[in-house]
Amino acid sequence: MLSLFEIAALLLVLSAGLSWVNRAYLKLPHTIGLLVMALFTSFILMALEAMVPNLGLTDSVQSALGQIDFNETLMKGMLGFLLFAGALHVDLGKLRASKWAIGSMATFGVVLSTFIVGTGFWGLAKVFGIDLPFIWALVFGSLISPTDPIAVLSILKTVKMPKSLETKIAGESLFNDGVGVVVFTLILAIATGGAGAHAMFGEFQLAGPIMAAAPAGGAIGILDVIELFVVDALGGAILGALAGWITYRMMARIDEHAIEILISLACVAGTYALAQRIEILGHHLSGPIAVVVAGLMIGNKGASVAMSEHTQQYLFGFWEMIDEILNSVLFLLIGLEILVLGLVPEYAFIGAVAIPLVLLARLCAVYVPMKVIGTFKTFTKGAVPVLTWGGVRGGISVALALSLPDNEYKPLILTATYAVVVFSIIVQGLTIKKLVESQVDTSVS
Repeated sequence: MLSLFEIAALLLVLSAGLSWVNRAYLKLPHTIGLLVMALFTSFILMALEAMVPNLGLTDSVQSALGQIDFNETLMKGMLGFLLFAGALHVDLGKLRASKWAIGSMATFGVVLSTFIVGTGFWGLAKVFGIDLPFIWALVFGSLISPTDPIAVLSILKTVKMPKSLETKIAGESLFNDGVGVVVFTLILAIATGGAGAHAMFGEFQLAGPIMAAAPAGGAIGILDVIELFVVDALGGAILGALAGWITYRMMARIDEHAIEILISLACVAGTYALAQRIEILGHHLSGPIAVVVAGLMIGNKGASVAMSEHTQQYLFGFWEMIDEILNSVLFLLIGLEILVLGLVPEYAFIGAVAIPLVLLARLCAVYVPMKVIGTFKTFTKGAVPVLTWGGVRGGISVALALSLPDNEYKPLILTATYAVVVFSIIVQGLTIKKLVESQVDTSVS
């Protein structure tokens, strides 16, 4: 049994070593290179274990990784710091200018994608002779629909594109994970029977496979759903705005970069922890949305009003390093987790077929909201294909899949999730630059 320090040391050593190999030889984008090498290492270990069963090397690695709760580590540890670091660099003025486009994709787009993926995945399962209830197909749709801000922001660093388009991609990814988690929570509660799905579906007068999947229980109405969204998302935004305001006012009173960096750390950790503790009408606030809003305030108003140029250099440099270190560890873990995820090889083909389904749903999630609200006039030429292909999935989807209760549907959902995430990060991540260069005039601001 390794201690917490030993596990952290092992991850840092592996991250540093593989990062050096990638930089010196492979020369892939940093996080993608780490994921590729971690996956390669995992496959090598599994091959060695198959050839030499008594070697025990894979068991040792699995034992160490088994001590790491991926869901807890990401969702309640690393995520807040990574989101804050990403939000610091987003231009609030450009974000406001694109608020309708970003808002529609991060809300309606996520819900639309959830139902498109869920329906398609349910149909695929039927084709492959798998008895998957429709509600559990929707669970997969809800966890795979939000784009991952960590993966998206990491890949955006390697691509030159117009700032307005970059802001739309980054802004959507920063906010839609909070919305996605709310949708996932609702659908999972229905799937497990803890939320009284039968009454909810009856109220919406949905029929067919949904009604067949709905367990009996207490009532959930549309007002309950709205209440959850308002408390979670709006409450998180208000908390983040308040935390950001207090933080930048404290920074404005002093000019000492070390203390201001410490204050920013306290803002992230304190805001994220407080969001998980505050309970309103039985619901907690969204920690991810809270730290994103706080990061936007500090990175824009705080930087322009409360920080000297000297402090800005140190603070932004510090958070860039935090971002690089945590991203390195996260993408390493995604690659190594294949050793302990419990993936089922028999589901590999349906996982592969799920990839184009998710891309189709992403296209609809981008195109339909824009068409409905009529904001195409504000879009850069080629924005739709770039937004579609640039909607990368990552660790958040894996973490949500791992949080599912153990049942007969979890291995299928987990296998499909991992297939989509790996394809998304490696294939989409490595080709997005060429797509941007072919579709977008990068000289446009």
